[in-house]
Amino acid sequence: MNTVEEPLIVTEGLKKDYREGGVVVPAVRGIDLRIGAGEFTVIVGPSGSGKTTFLNLISGLDSPTAGKVWLRNRPVSDMSGDALSDFRRDHIGFVFQAYNLIPVLTVRENIEYILLLQGVPDDERAAWVAGILKEIGMEGFERRFPPRISGGQQQRVAIARAMVSKPELILADEPTANLDSETGSELLDMMRGLNRRTGMTFLFSTHDRMVMERADRVITLHDGRIAKDEWSRRT
Repeated sequence: MNTVEEPLIVTEGLKKDYREGGVVVPAVRGIDLRIGAGEFTVIVGPSGSGKTTFLNLISGLDSPTAGKVWLRNRPVSDMSGDALSDFRRDHIGFVFQAYNLIPVLTVRENIEYILLLQGVPDDERAAWVAGILKEIGMEGFERRFPPRISGGQQQRVAIARAMVSKPELILADEPTANLDSETGSELLDMMRGLNRRTGMTFLFSTHDRMVMERADRVITLHDGRIAKDEWSRRT
């Protein structure tokens, strides 16, 4: 079995409980995990197993009931407010199944939005956006609006937006769920190629067998706990 020599993500005793009608419902039940820099890792499991909650805890979109999360030795689970927002903006990219593009902004404006928030100068911003558009095969679409392009093209733009600022971690929650199998396969190959060329870490939650087949590592959750942690023979 492979071991993680240089962890990017570390969780210790990570727990998350929700309350429904006065009843405590555990979603994540004490996960200890190390994910290395540059991994292409998939979190799988049945609905209700805790996959999305686990990703939300890693990103700081949700706060743990107990336990800790570190990203490159920085305590995400201890951050809050502007410090947490700024940390997510600068270190984590997000890809969602619903694309989450801003419909009144063009393709170019959607991609460069994070760079604007980071204060990247105009010429540098233009170069970064042009480079990522070429990388994802979307040159010539800069002035299109999201409702005027296909679902697969929208997801390409979402991937570009997640990666353009060169974050350490890309979190992808069911990124192929709204795509046909051919489009989903093309996008997964594109992300896998970007992972290999850039060294960015990708962490997915998915039910999609195509995602699992391309992963370095498949972590199976069941009832909020790790049931299996398997490495691909390719790694």
